[in-house]
Amino acid sequence: MLSLFSALILSSCSEFITAKIDGIHSLNRSIFARVAGKSGSSKSPNGFHPAPVCEIAVKRSSKLPKDKYGTPSYGHKERRRVVRTTAYSHMENEPGAPGKKNALGTNLKYGTVRSAAADWSKYPVGTKFKIKGLPHTYIVDDYGSALVGTNTIDIYHPTLRTMRKWGTRKAEITVIQWGDWERTLNVLKGRTKYSHTRRMYYAAKAKVESGKVAKN
Repeated sequence: MLSLFSALILSSCSEFITAKIDGIHSLNRSIFARVAGKSGSSKSPNGFHPAPVCEIAVKRSSKLPKDKYGTPSYGHKERRRVVRTTAYSHMENEPGAPGKKNALGTNLKYGTVRSAAADWSKYPVGTKFKIKGLPHTYIVDDYGSALVGTNTIDIYHPTLRTMRKWGTRKAEITVIQWGDWERTLNVLKGRTKYSHTRRMYYAAKAKVESGKVAKN
């Protein structure tokens, strides 16, 4: 009789413990799902566009100063950023654009490494970065007058179709290597007769002189 009673007690305890463990696992899954939702998927939705920007990254940058498009202006030490991206192509045939050449006079890239344009006083020439959800490495080797004074990064595309498909969208980037400030100044110094390059030159020069520049 005693052994039967003990068996019933043990059986009840076992069921209770199992229920507790199942409840903990269920709670953990629920917490993970909520965190994952805020973190966002790290995968591209279609293999072409960047992964969705996570809520945590947006919230972290909410108190930073913004440019005219509302894009955060990060400190020079910050490598992970939420940025506004646009797209451009040499096929647009804009007046003054040097065909399939970048601002350095070399060919625009669209392979494992891809060209990007930006304000060089914010992203010095040669800056390399990754876009969340995409496998490519992007390098800042170009600029554009419309980008000066903004935090926008313009992503190069070889066709108008892919340029339009990209459009304008937010993306999370991680800078993996900062560019060369000395080279940036040397290139821009000889182009100060143009208002946009002059503005970049003096903004970059002021940064370098202040010592508040991104370093690897």
